[in-house]
Amino acid sequence: MTGPLSTVIGVTWEPELEELHRRELLAEQLGGADKVERQHHFGKLTIRERIDQVVDEGSFWEMGKAAGVATYDDEGNLIEFMPSNFVFGIANLDGRPAVVSGDDFTVRGGSNDASISAKREASETIAAEMRLPHVRLLDGMSGGGSVKTIEQAGRTYIPLLPGWHTVCDHLNIAPSVSLVLGSVAGFGAARATASHYSVMVRDTSQMMIAGPALVEQAGLGAVSKYELGHADIHTRNGAIDDAVDTEAEAFEKALQFLSYLPTSVDELPPLEDWGDDPARRDEWLVDVVPRNPRQSYDMKRIMMTLVDEGSFFEIGKDWGTSIIGGLARLDGVAVAIYAENPMMYGGGWTADSCRKLTRLIDLASMFKLPMIHLEDCPGFLIGKESEESATIRYGTEVLVALRESEMPYCTVVVRKAFGVAGAANRKPGSESFRLAWPSGDWGSLPLEGGLEVAYKAELEASDDPEALKAAIAERLNSVRSPHRSAEFYEIEQIIDPRDTRAMLCEWVQLARRTMKPTEPSWGYRP
Repeated sequence: MTGPLSTVIGVTWEPELEELHRRELLAEQLGGADKVERQHHFGKLTIRERIDQVVDEGSFWEMGKAAGVATYDDEGNLIEFMPSNFVFGIANLDGRPAVVSGDDFTVRGGSNDASISAKREASETIAAEMRLPHVRLLDGMSGGGSVKTIEQAGRTYIPLLPGWHTVCDHLNIAPSVSLVLGSVAGFGAARATASHYSVMVRDTSQMMIAGPALVEQAGLGAVSKYELGHADIHTRNGAIDDAVDTEAEAFEKALQFLSYLPTSVDELPPLEDWGDDPARRDEWLVDVVPRNPRQSYDMKRIMMTLVDEGSFFEIGKDWGTSIIGGLARLDGVAVAIYAENPMMYGGGWTADSCRKLTRLIDLASMFKLPMIHLEDCPGFLIGKESEESATIRYGTEVLVALRESEMPYCTVVVRKAFGVAGAANRKPGSESFRLAWPSGDWGSLPLEGGLEVAYKAELEASDDPEALKAAIAERLNSVRSPHRSAEFYEIEQIIDPRDTRAMLCEWVQLARRTMKPTEPSWGYRP
């Protein structure tokens, strides 16, 4: 006997392989040609087209392709096959492995009615167990049910979130990215926000807790899905990090974000040769900060100049706008970087900007990114609205997040550092590095606003309060120089602004030496 028994007796598995091939072809047809055409009509790609665009060519290893609902004749022959409306697998993204999953809106709008729920749960579990990033391509209910489920099941069911514990656990293991590519509601909206980074496509996606029909039935008026869940709404309130105009841009954003992060918490972020001279000096930095403390300037331009050219990846630019924050590289090392924005509320911390900043600090802490703060902080934004929005509570959360973070922290005081918020020039309990430009100006209160309070009695008793006020201001200004603070080691080093990049590049190389991959000691809160 020279070959397998099947060859000897004339039996092969070709019929079964042909059946497998047929089922795979049926799965690739999704919900049918008419549903695919409808998807394209609304400017959206199908799930398989999306996956092809986001993964490295030929790298997608699909799982559960044959899962779906089949119909057979009396002899057991397959008549029809409707694939599950969820597609997932493992692929390479820019050469690194990740789980990629997505809803197929062409089959029952991605709802649970046509889903094989085990596939969705498996995608989350595999991402967690294999310790891989997970990119979710969301379009529809994303596994949520509809009223039709009641008739199909013959019963109602008490709400559960299958596999939600794994979604939560994965946040502490590896990066997760959610791309909202269609109308997403309920469980789909929850999955969109349970991520480290999220993106919506402006005119073809919406996100909402419940759709227009339920809103109207609840007596809340007739609204469209655009009025409920347009990208402009959710990027301004912080539910979604960013918005783009096309699906291709969304895929590119996902890849950019992941490029700064490790595959999991078991690794440090990858180094990348950016080709930008770490010793580069930019002459215009000498004059960029106005002498008038009430005059603004372009902090984002400073930030983009100091980091490796073209490497700044802003996160959440449309909300919490008095803080600019995101990821970048310095001499090829990935960092988290933020700065007050003097063009918005003078850079004062608001409730929303504090929430945004806490998320960035937590992201840096989770994935081992050194943190850099370019400071021009007049303190918390004050006034009735700030009190009503609990600004002090969210500001305290920032300071707690800084205290809990184990990441190296470096501050460059560009101009102001006042009050409790201004104290973020240093990570609490740490000898974190601090540099200051000659324009540095600090204290418990800004001189311009605090003089009248501190010298109230003298001014009220004066025959010429304006002259006295000017004299007091001149006296105080004479000791306002940052060099006076440096004499007492209140600030470690005052530097030439043109040397900032070189110093930060040297610092970040030292900082990276101190970091080691570790399991987080706390749970990430999206």
